[in-house]
Amino acid sequence: MNAKTAHAVATGTEVVHLPNHRPRNDGGPLRPEWFETADVNLSAAERRASTLTTRRTVKKAWQAAWLVRAIECIDLTTLAGDDTPGRVKRLCAKARNPLRADLKEALGLGGRRLTTGAVCVYPTMVPVAVKALAGSGVPVASVATGFPTGLTPLKQRLEEIRYAVGEGAAEIDIVITRAHVLNGEWNALYDEVKQMREACGEAHLKAILATGELKTLSNVYKASMVAMQAGSDFIKTSTGTEAVNATLPVSLVMVRAIRDYLERTGLYVGFKPAGGIRASRDALAWLILMKEELGDEWLKPDLFRLGASALLADIERQLEHYVTGRYSSNDRHGMA
Repeated sequence: MNAKTAHAVATGTEVVHLPNHRPRNDGGPLRPEWFETADVNLSAAERRASTLTTRRTVKKAWQAAWLVRAIECIDLTTLAGDDTPGRVKRLCAKARNPLRADLKEALGLGGRRLTTGAVCVYPTMVPVAVKALAGSGVPVASVATGFPTGLTPLKQRLEEIRYAVGEGAAEIDIVITRAHVLNGEWNALYDEVKQMREACGEAHLKAILATGELKTLSNVYKASMVAMQAGSDFIKTSTGTEAVNATLPVSLVMVRAIRDYLERTGLYVGFKPAGGIRASRDALAWLILMKEELGDEWLKPDLFRLGASALLADIERQLEHYVTGRYSSNDRHGMA
């Protein structure tokens, strides 16, 4: 790779997995005055988002370094109805060793610990993943709370969180009740997320906003702020099942909310785009967004994750092209 292994792989010789050294976001009281008058200009957000990949380019060794960093930020995910323990074990093996040994050596990363940010599965698959990842340092994340719709009774959703945490999940991806946002029921949304945060205990909570169903960017900003005030450790765009999933304009609004929250409280909240992120160029676009809007601290997995399943194969394929000058077929880079 070089250029001193692309400046120690884009500013960080070792990545930080959850938990981290920063104070956790414990939230605080609901403060509607922080968001009630927010009015996001759609065309301005789209215009700013469109410049992200045109004003900044990442080439050659630096692009390879950024793609390695993207690997370290992936929540490698399987959320299929036909998931089996065997599939989850294979996914965990890939999370432990996401890049072929020969490519690591060629990139000058032979002695570097390289894993994905986490493995994300359904609650019933958590014990399988925990066992398969033992000793790796890779946390297990679990969706919960009636994923993907979140329309089961609250008591049941809270029990699902407790079950997943009890089985060893270190991170919980919850879904909010979209109706609370659409109806402007901010107290109800705050109380719901607060109870979910308490049910997580020591596990970190990622609040999925399902932004494709929130109708407006103003709603996205408001829901982001309420989720953070209720104690979310991360805010996440999508479940991956909405008609519209992660987009750069939506992500821009969410990271601006994170920045505003940091300025008001001094507390750091992470960001996770998910749904439809399949190509290396997509990963680079979101890394550029994080660097430009929030800075280098948000280029590590303690504050940034990419929810994806197919993305890793394309990144590995692009890194092989960087090393060899040739593109290989997709089937040479299986997920598991």
